[in-house]
Amino acid sequence: MTAHLFQAGLLMAIPATPLLLAFTLSIWSGSRLLRLLAQGAALPGLVCALALPAAIKIDLPWLLLGVQLGLDATTHAFLFFTGLLWLTAGVYAASYLAQDRTRNRFALFFLLAMTGNLGLVIAQDILSFYLFFALMSFAAYGLIVHESTTEARRAGRIYIIMLLAGELALFAGLVLAAQHAGSLLFADAAPALADAPARHLIVALLVGGFGIKLGILGLHVWLPLAHPVAPTPASAVLSGAMIKAGLLGLINLLPLGETASLSGWGAGLMIAGFLAVFYAAAIGVAQDNPKTVLAYSSVSQMGLATVAIGLGLVMPHRWPEILAILVFFALNHALAKSALFLGVSVAASWLTSHWQRWLVMAGLAVPALVLAGAPFTGGGLVKELLSGQIEALAEPWGGLLKTLLAWTLLATMLLMARFLYLVWLRAGATDRPTAIGMYLPWSVLIATLLFSPFYFGPAGADQIWTSSSIFSSLASLTLASAATVLGGWLASIAGAQRIPRLPAGDLLVMAERLAALVLAFYRRLSTMFRHLYRRILLLQRIKHRWPRRILAPYTTVEPAWTPASLFFLLLLVIFGLVSAT
Repeated sequence: MTAHLFQAGLLMAIPATPLLLAFTLSIWSGSRLLRLLAQGAALPGLVCALALPAAIKIDLPWLLLGVQLGLDATTHAFLFFTGLLWLTAGVYAASYLAQDRTRNRFALFFLLAMTGNLGLVIAQDILSFYLFFALMSFAAYGLIVHESTTEARRAGRIYIIMLLAGELALFAGLVLAAQHAGSLLFADAAPALADAPARHLIVALLVGGFGIKLGILGLHVWLPLAHPVAPTPASAVLSGAMIKAGLLGLINLLPLGETASLSGWGAGLMIAGFLAVFYAAAIGVAQDNPKTVLAYSSVSQMGLATVAIGLGLVMPHRWPEILAILVFFALNHALAKSALFLGVSVAASWLTSHWQRWLVMAGLAVPALVLAGAPFTGGGLVKELLSGQIEALAEPWGGLLKTLLAWTLLATMLLMARFLYLVWLRAGATDRPTAIGMYLPWSVLIATLLFSPFYFGPAGADQIWTSSSIFSSLASLTLASAATVLGGWLASIAGAQRIPRLPAGDLLVMAERLAALVLAFYRRLSTMFRHLYRRILLLQRIKHRWPRRILAPYTTVEPAWTPASLFFLLLLVIFGLVSAT
């Protein structure tokens, strides 16, 4: 009984610690002790991930409608890398923002987002998960607009618009899922969704709501706008930890491993995933900001996660093996991407000698090679294991998808080569010295990433690296490296100005330009008709002496559509769909 109470106290301390520190910091903002404690606010989460067993559950029936917190094999791994990333980013932020006058405001939003992110990992019921998810999402807005530049405000505006649409869809999907299950617990909701009459509508709402956070193709446009303008520690947790909240939500709520009735959704998600991998790579290699390149890399890598989710819907009998691969992929990507983001500012700081510059670049090359899938790394292990699962699909789809998976190596290599090249150009560009508080967390992430295949790899992973698989991986890596070098050489010959490119935000920018053309065409057409009406009225006055004021109101009609009216129209459509079920 005492052990159970102790475990319950540790679990509740995970979200309570940063939330309490945020509340206290909002009152005593000038306290240096509070800022020091805020750096380690994620420590209870990391300690619980290391000390508590992978099967623990506590019920709090007196809280809200009944809250259940706990850990299982999946959330145990998520809690480990989420706690580690928030802890390292907090230590990094203390040095990174040491001279920033608004660092207390950043710390407040940082702690609130941390509370939501850590809380949703241990939430086992729909209501508490949604509340933690919403807290994390809205607090992230303060991290994105922290710099208060024009670009930051635009990125924040796009983010909040997409966030509201996503929260609306997610809330409707969660309410429908709870209604059909007759319970707020994940353990009851996912199996009930498999046979629910409105399962296709619920899945669509859940994929849309979580897909915005996950960066599914078409819903990803906020990512390349937010990462370049957010402070570096914020970008690290945005891409490393918070983006995985959407993935965890899909794992918890979709009927994965239950039935093949949603195999059509699975096929669609696999297609969307591979499209995201190559589309994001094509847009990302033409960017000029290393953080923007990393943002498109996140979209590309989350495409692989979407493929794994789709594979689980198509082959429910293989879901336990796919889940183990997906969880390790999430951990591996979180560590690698956070290390790359933190390394951007480490490399841009003042470097005292040439060998320091090479040392920093070597450190950045480690997570870059991991993401690319080099042999004996976590990235290579994930792709080998995922390829083995894809082989179980019937031909010709199994062979086609396996070929596409092999080609993702080239896409990632191109992105990582572009990223390292841009970082090399900017290395030592500022006169700010790199503090130990920036070097240390960055080094911890790289070291953890190197050892992750040995300690966190799925069962049987040690038997993957046979001589044939090693040779195949090395050959693919060599070919991808050669193609990358060749592509860079051709690009240098052609000239940077001749390379076709889209600005950050790609689809959003194209939509904005199309809307501007349509609006300009409408205004031109409206002006033309007004002139025509005026001439007709003049002729009528001459012939029949009609008063012009009768028809004048009908010649000056302007469009009444605004973003607010479009948002409420979307609200009415979703409400109608929910009511119809």
